[in-house]
Amino acid sequence: MTAPALPYDALLLCSFGGPNAVDDVIPFLKNVTRGKGIPEDRLAEVGEHYHHFGGRSPINDQNLALVTALQQELRSRGIALPVIWGNRNWHPYTVDTLRDASAFGAKRVLTLVTSAYASYSGSRQYREHLAAAVETLGEDAPTIDILRPFFNDAGFVHANREAIEHAAAELEGGLAGAHIVYVTHSIPDTMQDASAVTGPGYREQHEDVRATIDADLRERHGVEFTSSLAYCSRSGDPRTPWLEPDVNDHIEALVAQGVRRIIFAPIGFISDHMEVAFDLDIEAMETAAEHGVRAVRAGTVGVRHTFVSGLVDMVLERAARERGESVEPHVLGTFPAFPDEAPADSCRMRHGEVTGIPVLASVLD
Repeated sequence: MTAPALPYDALLLCSFGGPNAVDDVIPFLKNVTRGKGIPEDRLAEVGEHYHHFGGRSPINDQNLALVTALQQELRSRGIALPVIWGNRNWHPYTVDTLRDASAFGAKRVLTLVTSAYASYSGSRQYREHLAAAVETLGEDAPTIDILRPFFNDAGFVHANREAIEHAAAELEGGLAGAHIVYVTHSIPDTMQDASAVTGPGYREQHEDVRATIDADLRERHGVEFTSSLAYCSRSGDPRTPWLEPDVNDHIEALVAQGVRRIIFAPIGFISDHMEVAFDLDIEAMETAAEHGVRAVRAGTVGVRHTFVSGLVDMVLERAARERGESVEPHVLGTFPAFPDEAPADSCRMRHGEVTGIPVLASVLD
């Protein structure tokens, strides 16, 4: 059976970016923080996180793996749609990728942003970034469409549940009686407020995913466990209120409540990049060990087939709607799918509130 023609000439994977080598680290961080007044010594401190990995951010290879997985899934369905990759903050820059795509004849590009949740940093800032790239390219720019936030897409939710199940199998005693700490990137309270203006806020999106996965796990395994949501990777002025609790503080609070077995589930991230590799695999695991807690970390959705297949389903759903067909998104939880076109005021930060935006490391990717 021949796959229907798509209204797109390419699928763009748009990500945050990260250094490729030791010499890239400080230039990359300066690029990310340009105009933010971050002291040089603070950049050097954050740069040490990258030196744990030879100066190369894990996000680069993970993005390349996702590009390959998407290409393979599209090809397996008989769909000839090139998958390209561009970043906000490092090579390959989005504007360069789009310039090349245009030179090869791309007139309309569908974009997948590597953040599942809607917030200023996770969605609106990418929309602004893409608009700036189009403005830079002028009449040579392709038309850009953007896939909706996919936090409640069935493929994303089920892939996270699968990752938790695999981690539980490695934990002594398994899932029964364990505590799942769902972890995501913290954001300033002002950004949380902005995210809730036109729909469920950033925190509420995560809580809905947590509740959905918990219910699925209980139904599938018939055991009891507890869970909670915690945050990692805050940055910026310490006087600025951010979403809490911090995962390390939260571990200590759970220990005081008698918790002795924890599964960390990084549902706020789609791949094992810097926040996961440093904040969870190093810092959080060290905190757990110091308090005598047996802990395992679930994988991110990465290139799990359930996740990748769900993304391709979203691409085909969007294409069908663009052709005028009625297609219902396959979402889970209590919230409906976000609209294909983001409302004008969604996740908008008011003047003077942008100073608290997380700017260091691979923010919200």
